[in-house]
Amino acid sequence: MLQVPFFPTTAQVALFFSQLSKDICDTSLTLFKIMIPAVIIVKIAQELGGIELLAGWLEPLMTGLGLPEEVGLVWAMTIATNLYGGMIVFADLDAGTSLSVAQMSVLGCLVLMVHGLPVEVAVAKKAGVNVWIVLLTRVGGGILFAWTLHQIYSGGNYLQEPAEVILKLQPSTDSSLLGWAIVQVKNLAMIVVIISLLMFSLRLLRILGIERLMGIMLRPFLWIFGIGKEATSFAIIGITLGLSFGGGLIINEAKKGEIPARDVFSTIILLSLLHSLVEDTLLIMLLGADFTSIFWGRLIFVTVFVGIFVRLVGLLSEETCQRYFYRSLNKAV
Repeated sequence: MLQVPFFPTTAQVALFFSQLSKDICDTSLTLFKIMIPAVIIVKIAQELGGIELLAGWLEPLMTGLGLPEEVGLVWAMTIATNLYGGMIVFADLDAGTSLSVAQMSVLGCLVLMVHGLPVEVAVAKKAGVNVWIVLLTRVGGGILFAWTLHQIYSGGNYLQEPAEVILKLQPSTDSSLLGWAIVQVKNLAMIVVIISLLMFSLRLLRILGIERLMGIMLRPFLWIFGIGKEATSFAIIGITLGLSFGGGLIINEAKKGEIPARDVFSTIILLSLLHSLVEDTLLIMLLGADFTSIFWGRLIFVTVFVGIFVRLVGLLSEETCQRYFYRSLNKAV
């Protein structure tokens, strides 16, 4: 019998866009609470000469990664807030005008692996993982990966053409306070457009089953990290949707004693360096980064880096691990 293709009803379409609108509003408001104070702080720092001072502190690191010193502020703001906060500063400094694809890819990978530390480290702490271990692996791993990419690009003279920035937020060229404020409002409006497009794309991927397919494809390589089947689903959720989603679910299950503390540790370390694989990758690609570097390169590096790290930790006794690396959330243990 010939089957009639499925078409969503009017009610289903209305529900889809209603939920999408609510998610966009909630996400935008949450980001604005972080980003508006951030851009004000950056403006004050610019007026007081703090930008030049911070850039000077970060100059050795940025130079070692083949980046101009001023983008150090972009990384610093991304660490303190999130990728969107870094993008606002990136536009305000007009830093994207002179970066090559290689430089944008190095910066992109650096901020992808080391961003939103206050919030995401708090998630790791609630999961029972030592905060200093998370900071060491995230910052150290991010810098190591960015340096590795820089060596490959400079050694082979790869991707030296100018980066094509698809997403062009406006820098503040008007020196007056009103002119600066107008530009920031326009940039925040553009951020809402970006969020809308990303969230629509993610929901569409979910409906089409592509997101689930990604989860199935990611499942086999999780054995490298010693992650048991109890934590596998949560690891996949975190990798595809974000650390807050996956980490929150893991914390709840760990408190019930459903997931061993070692698995919680391995999963959190993995998600600290590899999460929101779809959304964050698309976001950095809009700034002109190379897809192979920020997606496949990051996937391979994290697999090797975290795989070795968790295997070495696995050689230690449970007593040592509970003392220095993690603690069990299950009170019954």
